[in-house]
Amino acid sequence: MPQSLPDSIRAAWGAGSRPRKGPKPGLSLQQIVRAAIDVASAEGLAAVSMSRVAAELGAAPMSLYRYLAAKDELLALMVDTAFQAVPAPTAPGEYWRAALSRWSREHRAVLRRYPWVLRIPIKGPPIMPNQVTWFERGLDCLREMQLSAPEKVSVLLLVNGFVRNESLLTADLEIAASASGSPVEPTAYGTVLSELLDPARFPALTAVIAEGAFAGPDDPDAEFNFGLARILDGVEALVVERASRAT
Repeated sequence: MPQSLPDSIRAAWGAGSRPRKGPKPGLSLQQIVRAAIDVASAEGLAAVSMSRVAAELGAAPMSLYRYLAAKDELLALMVDTAFQAVPAPTAPGEYWRAALSRWSREHRAVLRRYPWVLRIPIKGPPIMPNQVTWFERGLDCLREMQLSAPEKVSVLLLVNGFVRNESLLTADLEIAASASGSPVEPTAYGTVLSELLDPARFPALTAVIAEGAFAGPDDPDAEFNFGLARILDGVEALVVERASRAT
C-alpha cells in the first residue's frame, strides 16, 4: 500500500498505522467514526467537528488526533462506513440490467439512510475499502457485456451519477418541505403556474399542465424508476450495437 496514504486510510484497509506517542489510547478509530455518523445523522453534517465528536465520546478534542490527522480523514471514513453493507455479487445467470438496477437501488437506499453523505464533496475515484467493493460489485454487473473496459466504467459512472443526483434532489426537497412545514404538492404547483402563465409565452408548460402533468401526488420512487429505466435503455442500445458489430 502506498506510503503516501494517511494512516487512517491505511488502517481502514487493515494495514495498520504508525505508533503514536503518549498514553495508551482509550478510544478506537471505529468509535470515533461511529460517533461522527451519529452527530451527522441527528444534527446534519455541519455539526460534525473534531471537538463536537470528542464531546459525544466524552473525550478531549486533542485525543482524536492520535487517530486522525484532519477532519477530511474523518469524513472519508464516515462515508466508507455508510457503505459498509455492500451489494451481493451478480448471481449466475442474472441479466446485467437486473443486476445493475439492484445495485442502483441499494446505492440509493444508502443515500436515503445517510443523506449527509451527499454533502461531502467527491475528491476523486473510490479509494476506501467499502467504496472500492461497491465499485467492484457494479462492474461485476457488467461482466457479460460486450463493451470495452473503459465503456463499462463509463456506464457505471453514468448510473452512479444518476443515483446521486436523484438522491440529492429528493434530500433537498425534503429539507425545503421540513423548513416550510408543508411540502409543495404537484397539484398546487400546477394550479399556481396556471394562474401565472401566459399561454402565448409559455405554450409548452401550459399544455402539460392542461394535460394533467401535475395532477397527481409526487412519487420520488416512480421518478427514480423512470429515469433509471431510460438510462438503461440507452445502455442496452449500445450493447446491441456492439453485438451487431461483432457479428
